[in-house]
Amino acid sequence: MLGVKVKNHESLESALKRFKKKCEKSGLMFEMRKRECYEKPSDRRKRKAHAAQKAREKELKAQD
Repeated sequence: MLGVKVKNHESLESALKRFKKKCEKSGLMFEMRKRECYEKPSDRRKRKAHAAQKAREKELKAQD
């Protein structure tokens, strides 16, 4: 569970900004979006295959 302690004389906006940054770094929002709805196993395989293909293309492009 993520949390941010508000420092003395710190505005709520800056504490909220720190919290959002912490959520982003931990991958919490990505995980929430991923689990938001059910994904069929076939769709999951297709998504992973597509991501692997993109990673291979990126790796080949970096080697050139």
